[in-house]
Amino acid sequence: MSKTDAFAEAGKTAVMQNIQGTMQFLLQFPPFDQMESGHLAYLVEHCRLRFYAAGDSIVKPADGRVEHLHIVKQGHVLGQRPSLSGNGIDTTMEIAPGECFPMAAMVGERPTRTDYIAAEDSFCLLLERQAFARLLTDSDPFRDFALRGVSSLLDLVNQQVQLKAAKTLGAQYSLDTRLGELTARRPVFCTGGTSLREAVRLMNEHQVGSLVMVDAAEFPVGIFTLRDLRQVIAEGSGDLEQPLDELMVRDPARLPPSATAFDAALTMTRRHIAHICVVENDRLVGVISERDLFSLQRVDLVHLARTISSAGSVAALAALRGDIARLIDHMLAHGASPAQLTHIITQLNDHTVSRVIELMLEKHGDPGVPFTWLAFGSEGRREQTLHTDQDNGILFEAAGQAEAETIRQRLLPLAREINLALDACGFSLCKGNVMAGNPELCLSRQEWLRRFGGIIQSPSAENLLRSTIFFDLRPVWGPTRHCRELLDDLLEMIADNALFQRMMAANAMQHRPPIGRFLRDFVVASHGAEKDTLDLKVEGLTPFVDGARILALANGIHDSNTLERFRQLAARGVIDPKDAASYEEAYHFIQLMRMQHHQRQQHEGRPLGNRLDPDTLNSLDQRILRESFRQAQRLQSRLSVRYQL
Repeated sequence: MSKTDAFAEAGKTAVMQNIQGTMQFLLQFPPFDQMESGHLAYLVEHCRLRFYAAGDSIVKPADGRVEHLHIVKQGHVLGQRPSLSGNGIDTTMEIAPGECFPMAAMVGERPTRTDYIAAEDSFCLLLERQAFARLLTDSDPFRDFALRGVSSLLDLVNQQVQLKAAKTLGAQYSLDTRLGELTARRPVFCTGGTSLREAVRLMNEHQVGSLVMVDAAEFPVGIFTLRDLRQVIAEGSGDLEQPLDELMVRDPARLPPSATAFDAALTMTRRHIAHICVVENDRLVGVISERDLFSLQRVDLVHLARTISSAGSVAALAALRGDIARLIDHMLAHGASPAQLTHIITQLNDHTVSRVIELMLEKHGDPGVPFTWLAFGSEGRREQTLHTDQDNGILFEAAGQAEAETIRQRLLPLAREINLALDACGFSLCKGNVMAGNPELCLSRQEWLRRFGGIIQSPSAENLLRSTIFFDLRPVWGPTRHCRELLDDLLEMIADNALFQRMMAANAMQHRPPIGRFLRDFVVASHGAEKDTLDLKVEGLTPFVDGARILALANGIHDSNTLERFRQLAARGVIDPKDAASYEEAYHFIQLMRMQHHQRQQHEGRPLGNRLDPDTLNSLDQRILRESFRQAQRLQSRLSVRYQL
């Protein structure tokens, strides 16, 4: 072999080693770890490596249409934009090794809106536009990431969570499955005048647990189930020739085929039923049963809700709390999102609270006064996790102050017994005494209105810190009309008070997301038992909760749920829909991290808490957690501009 050939061969070998080394590097990061090897090799072959010294401008708006996708191989890059306030420059992102920029500008074939600066000496792989376009066409994982960014990474995390949980549960079953996909068989139904004998024959013949009665247009007007049959037999009142019209449950629950298995599960849980009619264009097209949803995985949500609501003692309710924790494991394997999980936990907690109230009324006697049990804080927002304490109060109607005091003295002993019973069920007593047994939180509607009025008319930083929890109120048990009237009056007062809105916005800035000047750095506790940890609830979720609250209250939105507040704010044009979607995804992810953390603590027999060492997370989770905290920073920046803070 000649020297020329030897050099050529050595050169080929070096090139192949370089390609293989770059591919091995990229395989550590999404979306490259999901790409087919041929597509990844094509990407690497069409990249060139470029060095940028610290402080160098890499891409900026003035450069015009972006011609290369940049992938950081070594070093760090900062993304900077003019401050929302118009004063100075904000660092909006930091791009670490394995991450890409500016993806949106490449997809849109436009200039970037961000200045990208090398934070330190850095090397980037530059992928040319033509190769980028081909990969968008050929590689599904690359295209999904290019079009959806962090959303696609969240899908990966959710898949990992589901697969991990499913290892112990068998095959996966998604709660996002549409009911239309679960109702393949034609529903069994009858018409008016059908006898009980004929109904039982039909149910036995078709091996179903329910029979739907329809009108001439096949719209469901009633349903008869095996549970109804057992009740008829137990009461000894069943004549086999009796018309089913007299025995069936009228106006059965209905959902469209586009509704999900989660929607059906939640409806069953709320109404204590085991069957739902699937109706399309006012015509019965199927029936979904409790067994259809959960028998494969034995996730018996409806049965658990029914058991809670019929528990015979506080001790029995306390014993059922462990079942809720096991349910969460199952729900994760079924594909439930954090929002769905917290909604389900809150629903089961509501059933527990309601049953405790009923048991205490049976034990201590009815005070003879109608009252509404109010939930505040996370329970009021329907965002509870396994780690929760009590935040509650009582609302009642009174003609005047003297009558209010008389009613309060009748209700307080019962309220204190309810608080103690809830504590026995795992709802810890509130250290701040935000409980119905506190005379200051057992109030008539007019007294609640005066309390809110005092906060709104004379706001102070200290007062707001102690009072924001009350602005997430929701009725859990008892009449709901007066609570709605209270909310109407409350929102009207807030809409007319710009000073209160501004101070509440300032209060929402108190809890800063735990990322430092360089966004790759998590800000963690530096000493004590909390050393090297951050608080997922206070530092991660609270900025979103506080930001959504003030914007919702200022814009007359009744709903107290954080994600629903963001959706309604976007629908009203208060915030951009894309921003709302980003906030929702970030909130989802932090809540997912928190719930996984609680699961690990529970499985290891440790007390539940919200402090997490970010170094225990893998690189993908760390990356999305940083981006989620950055979204919280963006929300606070917008509040600062909106309210001139």
